[in-house]
Amino acid sequence: MVRICQFKLEAVAHAPSRFSASPANRYDRGTRLAERADMPNCLEVAVERRAARITLNRPGLHNAFDDALITELIDALNSAERDPDVRAAVLTGTGPSFSAGADMNWMRAMAQASEAANRADAARLALLMRTLNFLAKPTIARVNGAAFGGGVGLVACCDIAIAADTATFGLSEVKLGLVPAVISPYVVGAIGQHHARRLFTTGETFDASEALRIGLVHRVVPAAQLDAEVSRHLALLAKGAPIAQREAKMLALRMGGATAGSAETLDALNAALIARLRVSPEGQEGLGAFLDKRPPRWAEKD
Repeated sequence: MVRICQFKLEAVAHAPSRFSASPANRYDRGTRLAERADMPNCLEVAVERRAARITLNRPGLHNAFDDALITELIDALNSAERDPDVRAAVLTGTGPSFSAGADMNWMRAMAQASEAANRADAARLALLMRTLNFLAKPTIARVNGAAFGGGVGLVACCDIAIAADTATFGLSEVKLGLVPAVISPYVVGAIGQHHARRLFTTGETFDASEALRIGLVHRVVPAAQLDAEVSRHLALLAKGAPIAQREAKMLALRMGGATAGSAETLDALNAALIARLRVSPEGQEGLGAFLDKRPPRWAEKD
C-alpha cells in the first residue's frame, strides 16, 4: 500500500506569500491533503522573509524518504521556483537527523520489485536530485544532523551547505551490495572524484569537520548557531539581484560541465545501474541482510 504524505502549510507572521495564501493554482494538492487529519505530516513548508523553508518531517524515521515523500518534495521545490515572492529555499529536517536516505519499508518493497520497477523508482529519486540541483533560485542545506545515502545527495545538490558540528555523513551503499548511483553526479561535483572514490568504496561514516575539509559542506557551526548562520547567508542572498543570481548559478554549473540535459542523460544510466544491482544476487543478499539485521555473507567477521 502506498502511503501518501502531505504538505503542512504554515502562514508566517509578517511574511505574506503565495505559499501561505493557497490560491487555487498553488499548493492545491497539499491543501486538500491537509484536510485529512488522520494523515501524517511528512513535509512542512513555510515562508519567512521571502525564503521557503522546506522541512522533512519524519523524525521517527530519521527523515528517510520513500516514493510519496520524494513526490511531495519535488512538488514543493517546483512551487518555490515558480513563486515570485520566494527568493531562496532552505532544506532541513526535524529531530536529530537531516535525512537517513531511503526508508526501510520502501527498500523492502523495492528489493522484491522487478528491475523495471526499480529503474522507474530510481528515476524518480534522480528527478528529485536534478530538480534541487538546477532549481533557478539559491538553495541552502541546513544540515541539522545525520545525512546518509540520499541525504548526502540532497546536501550536495544545494548551493550552500551549512552543517551543525554534531552532524555525521555516510555513503554506505556498498555495504548493501549497491552504489550511490543517482546521487553520484552531484556528490562527485561537490567533493571531487578522488574523495568520492574513497568514500564510495569504504562506505565509512565521517564527521562534519571531514565534510568541510572535502567540500561537501561550506560551513560548520555549533548546533546552537545553525539558524543564525543560515540567516546570515539568507541576508547575503537578499542583497543580490534575482535574475543575476539565477544566471550566476547556471553559469557556475555550466562551467563545471553540468547542464540539465546532460544530467538527465546520466540519471537514466545511473537509474538503470542501481536497478540492475538491486535485483542482482549480491544486491538481494545485501538488502536482505540489512533488513534482517544480520551481516551479509561477504562481510568479514571482526
